Order: sequence, then structure tokens, then C-alpha cells
Amino acid sequence: MMKKSRRRFLKVAGIAAIGLGAAPAMNFAASDSHGSAKAVKNKNENVLEAKRWGMVIDTGKLNDKIAKQITNACHTQHNVPDFTHEVDTEKFPKTRPVNHKQEVKWIWKEKFHYAFPDKEDEFLAEKFHHLPFMVLCNHCKNAPCVQACPTQATFSREDGIVIMDFHRCIGCRFCMAACPYGSRSFNYRNPLPFIAELDPDFPFRSKGVVEKCNLCAERLAKGEQPHCVEAAEGAIVVGDLEDPESEIRKLLRENYSIRRKQSLGTEPSVYYIV
Repeated sequence: MMKKSRRRFLKVAGIAAIGLGAAPAMNFAASDSHGSAKAVKNKNENVLEAKRWGMVIDTGKLNDKIAKQITNACHTQHNVPDFTHEVDTEKFPKTRPVNHKQEVKWIWKEKFHYAFPDKEDEFLAEKFHHLPFMVLCNHCKNAPCVQACPTQATFSREDGIVIMDFHRCIGCRFCMAACPYGSRSFNYRNPLPFIAELDPDFPFRSKGVVEKCNLCAERLAKGEQPHCVEAAEGAIVVGDLEDPESEIRKLLRENYSIRRKQSLGTEPSVYYIV
């Protein structure tokens, strides 16, 4: 199963790397008439590209129902384990009881004072106490997790997406310690028993591996919007932060927005309209 997962990962990562200009060397190989390997770059004509990908979340369009839709769509399609899922004990007889402190999350609902501790105010408007704030990897321009990773399992692509090669991860968790947003999760156990329905198009992780949001790089490479965007009913938009004519830049011009822990200098690429 792990070999199949690795092949699936390399296929997905290769598409993303070629279609969107990723940094590490991940190329498909083909054989010529003499049987020797050569690099082949088959760029998808529908690929969605950007000089620097970013996200805008309109908190005024969010509610608990939409927040749940977003999380479910992301986690289901990316094989994120759900530790509230009832395990098939016949198939996985040695699975230990769930420890909710070990949950794995890519995108989730958070309260304002946890998401924006530096913006907490004694007289904060009442609406902010009840709004669901969706938090995820911020795909920072100056990502401390990238600097902390000793194996380059975490790296920044030329288009700004901070992505992971799960098979390079050695589980040191330096990236988790470096991330000021708590956006990374560690697999303390085999996640497979806690995946209700395995999606064969995306690799599941193994015990001892860190994971996080990848901005659906595999979907952008095919010309498709991220799962969270499709599930958000207009509350989430992704686009090119460096294109002044893009929809995301228009939203930022016309609305007041904030970013998480902006004073740290990480330059997060996720904006919240409030």
C-alpha cells in the first residue's frame, strides 16, 4: 500500500511541479527509442498560474454550516484522518483509542481571539465573537517553516505556495516549532484506520510525517479551483497577489482586510475581510 501511495504522490507532485513551476526537481521520465530516460514536460493547457498565489476569506459570508462544508471538502479529498471516525476493529485490530490532542487539521474553524491574538481588544465588536474564522497554512512569503526544515521536505515554490514532499519528511517537527500559526499537524499514529474512504488520487501519509494545506496545488495544475473555494459559496477566493487586475486584488482594494500575526514579518498570503 505504501508503494502505491508513493507512486501516487510522485505523480501528483510531478504534475504540480511541472504545471506550476515548482522549485525542486520532480520531472516525469520517458524512454526514447534507445531506452534511455529523458525529461518530459507535458504542461496542462488549463493550468492555473500566478506569480504569487494568495487567498481572501470574506468573514461576512461565513457561517458554521459553510465552515463545516469547507473543512469536510478539504479533509475528505486530501485523506486527512478523522480521529472521531469509528475504526473497523476487524481490519485494524491493534488500533489504540483516540487521543483528540493528536488530531490532524488542514483547515478549520477558530475563534477570533485565537486566530488574531494581537488584535484582541477590550471593546471588540460583538460580531467578531461569533464569526467562524477559517485558519490554515498562510503560505508565507518569508516562511519560517522552510528555513527550519533540514531535509527540504518543506519548500516554497516560485509561485508562493509552501508545499511538502511527504516522503522527505523525517518527523523532526522543526517546521511545527517554527510555524507561528499552528498550521501543521503531526501523525503520531498510522492515519489509515481513521480515513473513512480513501481517495486514491491523493497520497495518504504515514506515521511520523508532518502535513498541512497545500493550497490544492494538484488541482491548480489541472485548471481547477481548490476544494475550499468550491465549498465556500463565495466566501473564499484565490488568485494572483501580484496581478493588480486579479479578482483577489480587487477585493483587497475595495475591502478592509487583516492578516494573522502580520507583525512577525512572515508576510502571510491569506487575507481576511472583516
